[in-house]
Amino acid sequence: MSDRFHIGGLARRCGRSVHTIRWYEAQGLIPRVGRDAGGRRVYEAEHLDHLIFLERMRRTGMSVAEMRRLTELSIAGWRTLGDRQALLLAHRQAVEEKIADLKAALELIDAKTRYYAEWAVRKKRPPPPAEP
Repeated sequence: MSDRFHIGGLARRCGRSVHTIRWYEAQGLIPRVGRDAGGRRVYEAEHLDHLIFLERMRRTGMSVAEMRRLTELSIAGWRTLGDRQALLLAHRQAVEEKIADLKAALELIDAKTRYYAEWAVRKKRPPPPAEP
């Protein structure tokens, strides 16, 4: 596998569309993209790793502004490691809270589906479940 590739190769490797990659780049989220002799963007393995990381962060609810800040800090070098760590730890806390909310929602879904299953078996509405 080559360590350098054009946008189509980056899209294939990361599973995102060319349009999405261009959007990420326009948002300042893919830094230091070089150009070949023909003026086409040339990406490297570090761009792929960064894009995959950002996509995972996006899926956890990280805002574009937070991703941009993280990218800017990364560009600034090792002196920003503490700031990057703090940003990620704060985001981790938010993700943990979201997971707790989702688990509570799953418990409600499970209780409701059990209630419906009992109703289907009894052929009449069962008494409401006791409050916890």
